[in-house]
Amino acid sequence: MLDNQPGAIALVGSGEYLPQAQALESELLRFGISRGKTNTFIQIPTAAGKEGADRLDFWKIRGADQGTRIGCEVKYLPVLTCEDAHNPQWIADVKDAGLIYFSGGDPVHLADIFRDTPLWSAIVSAWNSGASLAGCSAGAMAFGGKIIGIRRSHVSEGLNLLPDIEVIPHYDKFLGWLPDRVSAAILRQDADATLLGIDEGTALVLTDAWRKYGPGKVHVLRGSLDFS
Repeated sequence: MLDNQPGAIALVGSGEYLPQAQALESELLRFGISRGKTNTFIQIPTAAGKEGADRLDFWKIRGADQGTRIGCEVKYLPVLTCEDAHNPQWIADVKDAGLIYFSGGDPVHLADIFRDTPLWSAIVSAWNSGASLAGCSAGAMAFGGKIIGIRRSHVSEGLNLLPDIEVIPHYDKFLGWLPDRVSAAILRQDADATLLGIDEGTALVLTDAWRKYGPGKVHVLRGSLDFS
């Protein structure tokens, strides 16, 4: 394995595991492989953990279908409790994976389950040694220092992987649905992090620099961030 070569980070506004996301997810996986990781795609549905078994099955099937299209091994890790985030098999599974992907749901629940756990530490270590790490919607929100509540006005602690970034996913839809909440998030007096609005079907990916993928826009709503 190659040392000291971090993988990519992808902040995705929506659309994980869909056919239209195949090119991006394939590229993220290939990037991890180029850093010495394996042709393995890890699915983590924790953010949907309070939505019931049917919803978890939905994510499992959708991810498996994407893995078939890409041509890779898929491992589904149903991390639903903090105890699950101590599972030694799952800790071993993430170590050499090319892509580790957190899908959507409740970002606060996701952060609460993973915070200060061995599995999160293993995921960060895997990213630092080359794995690509992606979060869609709730996943993208949880990677930041703070999680901005749009449906409910609150601010919660994120996982602090990107401490100077906050994310509003589905931005093009949220702006139409809840413009007052979006404005409040932008104007928050206690915030000094960069706030990004990422449109549906769109991603912002960090490799050697930040780049936008997909048909929508990435909006820098507060602070500054250079991307192409």
